[in-house]
This record gives sequence, C-alpha cells and structure tokens, in this order.
Amino acid sequence: MVHRYKQFYNAINLTLDYLLLNISLIVVYNLLDNSLISWMNNKNYLPVVLVFNLLWLLSSNVTSLYNAVSDIDIKVYHSAIKTYLLYLSLICVIILIVIGTKSYFITQDYLFYSMSLFGILLGIWKIIFFIIRKSDHVLMSNSRNAIIVGASRAGNELYNQFNNKVLKGYNLLGFFDDEPSKVNPKHLYLGDTSLCMEYVLKNNVEEIFCALPYSEHKTIERLMSDSDKNLIRFKIVPEYHEYFKNTSYLQNLGNIPILSVRAEPLENILHRAIKRIFDIVFSLIIIVFVFSWLFPILAILIKLESKGPIFFTQMRSGRDNYAFKCYKFRSMRIDNKFEHLQATLGDPRITKIGTFMRKTSLDELPQFFNVLIGNMSTVGPRPHMLSHTEQYSQLIDQFMVRHFMKPGITGWAQINGLRGETKTTEAMLERVEADVWYLENWTFILDLKIIVLTFWKSIAGDKNAY
Repeated sequence: MVHRYKQFYNAINLTLDYLLLNISLIVVYNLLDNSLISWMNNKNYLPVVLVFNLLWLLSSNVTSLYNAVSDIDIKVYHSAIKTYLLYLSLICVIILIVIGTKSYFITQDYLFYSMSLFGILLGIWKIIFFIIRKSDHVLMSNSRNAIIVGASRAGNELYNQFNNKVLKGYNLLGFFDDEPSKVNPKHLYLGDTSLCMEYVLKNNVEEIFCALPYSEHKTIERLMSDSDKNLIRFKIVPEYHEYFKNTSYLQNLGNIPILSVRAEPLENILHRAIKRIFDIVFSLIIIVFVFSWLFPILAILIKLESKGPIFFTQMRSGRDNYAFKCYKFRSMRIDNKFEHLQATLGDPRITKIGTFMRKTSLDELPQFFNVLIGNMSTVGPRPHMLSHTEQYSQLIDQFMVRHFMKPGITGWAQINGLRGETKTTEAMLERVEADVWYLENWTFILDLKIIVLTFWKSIAGDKNAY
C-alpha cells in the first residue's frame, strides 16, 4: 500500500531499531566490563559490532520488515518477531561458529544479555509505534484534501485506488469535469473545470490530480499556473498510464521527460559492477571451499550408479537471448531420445544420487563455473532450454523480458516455490512474472536475501525440487 508518510515511517523504524540494537550492545558491554569508555578503544570489539549491525540489515530485508510499516496491522508486529528470531539464528551461526568468540573477547554471557535486552527494547518500541499508528489523533495520521480534475479512464481508475484504500493519507472530495455524465458515482461531481480553483480555495484543497487528456492542454496550463500562485500541489496523471502495468521509470533526455516501461536497476553500471564483483568472489569461495572436496565424492557416486559423464551440459538461453553451455552434475541416466524433456515427479531417468542432488540443488553446483566465466549470475532468472524459450516466447508476452539480465543459479521465482516442472502455461507465466519483478526491483540486499532463503530451502527441502 502507498502512504504519503511511508518513507518517514521507514526512516523512523530503521533509525530506532538500530539505535536500540547499539544501545543494547554498549550498555551490556559496559555493565559486564565495569567501564564506560573501554568499548570505544577495543579494536577487537568494533568489528563484531559492525557484524551485529549488518546481520540486522540482512535479517530485516529477508523478512521485508520495513516494507509495510505504514500499515495499521498486527502483522507488522509479527514480522518484527520473525526478524528478531532470524537475527538470533544468524548471530549464532556467524558469531559462535564462523567468527568465534575467543578472538574478539565476546562471551556467551554478553551475547545472551545484549540480545535479550535488544529483544525487550525492540518489542516495547514496536508496541508503542503500533499504538501510535492506531491512533486517529496524531499528526502522522492526518490526510490531505484532494480532488481529481478529469473523469477520464485514468481519473476513474485513480478514484478506484483512493476508494480501495490503496492510496492512504488523502481525503478525496470529488471530480471536476466538463461532462457530468463521465463522473460515477454522481454525488462526487463537483462542477466543470472553470469552477475548480474557486472550490479549491474555499475548501482547503491541498492537492489536485489532473487526469485531463493532452488535447485539454490549455486548461491544464491554466490550472497548473493557478495552483502555483495559490500554493496548491498539482500532479498530472498521464492518459497513457494503462500501458504501464508496473512501476514506471522517469528520466529526462534534455528537457523532454521519458517514461520507461519498467525500472531496470542493473542498467546502472555501478549496480552491475557490484553484482559482478560479488559473483566472482562468491563463486570462487564456493568452488574453493565446497566444490573442491565435494566434487570427488559426487563424481564417484555418479559413476558407480550409472554409465556416462559426470557433468551434464546443455545449451541454454542467456542474457539478450545468447545461447551458452550450462553445466550441471548428471542426475539422470543417459537417454538421448528424451534428453530435451523436462524431469517429472517419479521420473525413471533420475538416479538415486540424482534424486538427492536435485532435492538439495547440489546438481547446480558446477554452474558456479558459469558464474565465474560470466555467462550466469549467482541470482537471476533460471536459464531455460532453447526449445522452451522458443515455445514460451510465443505464448507469454513478457517471457523474453527475463532475458534482459543474466540467468542465475537461483532466483526470486525459485525461493517462492516456482521451480521444477512447468506443466501448464499458467505455471510458466507465474515464474515469468516473478522473474520480471526481480528485474525491476533488484538490490544487492535482495540478492543476499535470495541466497539465504535458497540455502534454507536446500536444507528444509522443497516439494517442487525433483
């Protein structure tokens, strides 16, 4: 949902959460150390504090804690609890297992008391914020009077957004249009456009949403000018909005505004560089510390169960629809006749070790070499066989959009259960919609979230992994 104060709520919650976290860390440290300043001089302690803060950032993004803080819903409180529990889990793994406590003079008592204090303070703060948001008498809950000028298709759809409470923080008073018959419901008709400014000034209207067609540009210019003179916010609703089903992206070429059909964060060269650097580092870590010792074990098991190569290679569709050779551990018996058929539940071609690898996604491990080479990414849309690309590109309008970016070993679709066999076009459509959403909403933190959830699903199991 959209709220005028959403960014403000996010900033308040984010700031207070981090403030409470660091207060907890410092207070407990000083109590246990019987000192007021030693924590500032402890060079071993400061890196751990940084890790604590980064893990909260990761946890809150995994659970989408700050995505709906403007909603007046108890689910926001539930989300805070889930984030805190995930945070504790990550602390246990990273601090106790990976980093260790002795090297940084972080004791188990410190971890217990600091995390307990943070949990208590966080719970109290979320309850207070929830009570404030439930109140109708606070400044944050006020609403602006607004009107819509133009009962066009765009204007009526905007009204539906107000009526369905999708747009919060506004009190819609009605429509102005030169054709009363266009306004529905009728009681919202306030008069023709010539009476608009008079009404605005008498009724303390703070924002005007103009949905007039471009052919009415003289009226638009007059209303815009009068709004500026009277300190009224004037917003234009494009009449071609229906072509944009998702969030559009505005940029300027000279003094000409250009609306892109979709935002593509990875068109930014800095974002691409960040993603590529991470891919190289992460793939090297997996290859050196996991693949190096796991490969001989899986290779022997694959060879013992069935004849054929250890690796299965197949041409897949990559970025900009360029074909590349995708690597996997072979999980099926060699059968050239059915090589291009998707695996199905109980597929007799799948070996016993193949079943285990597919359940845990270990068969995808060699694709980290694809990532290192540069024709895949750690996170992105899954690459399809060339025949499937040709088939579904004719059936699904947005299918080829997913090829604007590199395919990935895992992706947003996969962690949402959209993986495995696609029995229907509708199933593929859901996967494509998830891939396009990822394309439009990419962030580095989102990639980390997907990787964490992929790791979790590999351990917990996925019913669609077969």
